[in-house]
Amino acid sequence: MTTSMTLEKVIEALLFSAQKPLSIHEITAAIKGAEGDQESETPNEFKRVKNAEVAAALEQLKVEYIQQRRAFQLVEKTEGWQLATDPGFAKWVRQLFPAPKPARLSAPALETLAIIAYRQPITRADVEAVRGVNIDGVLQTLMERGLVKIAGRAEIPGRPLLYETTQFFLDHFGLRNLDELPNAEELRRYNLPMGQAVKSAAATQAGSTNPG
Repeated sequence: MTTSMTLEKVIEALLFSAQKPLSIHEITAAIKGAEGDQESETPNEFKRVKNAEVAAALEQLKVEYIQQRRAFQLVEKTEGWQLATDPGFAKWVRQLFPAPKPARLSAPALETLAIIAYRQPITRADVEAVRGVNIDGVLQTLMERGLVKIAGRAEIPGRPLLYETTQFFLDHFGLRNLDELPNAEELRRYNLPMGQAVKSAAATQAGSTNPG
């Protein structure tokens, strides 16, 4: 018996087979680009599907999985949509991946990561001004873990490196974007201590705009 074909089922098959999250554009392109079934000479009935229809079908699937209390769920990440095991089944699924647990970040590393996350891009000196200690070792650890990366150089004397969080940081903490950080707007407005290089640059600029 032939299974009744629906847009939701086609999308489900794509998500099940994908090795990475799929964006709505990627899903739409895959559906529209499919060839017809040569054996039955059935044309591709979804060849004219639009992004809006795919988006609606994704939301429908997400709701259905929740209502049916399936062991998996449809998750929207920064880079697209992906099927994922429900966290409630983690202790059983974890048995399939017996790799050693990664070491937890230390309190200094978490504090440094939080400062970078909320005030990025930020220089090492500015982070040290907030923490009051040298962060060379901690910063190296965060970069080795793939949580922080170099974002460029600051336009101040000496042009120190700027640091920001990575895509892995968002994935690791289950965030779609930085706006989902707790109290993001409030903490970004809070004035933090500045590193010496930034202070000097600010003083120089103030002197040039306000001659004695």
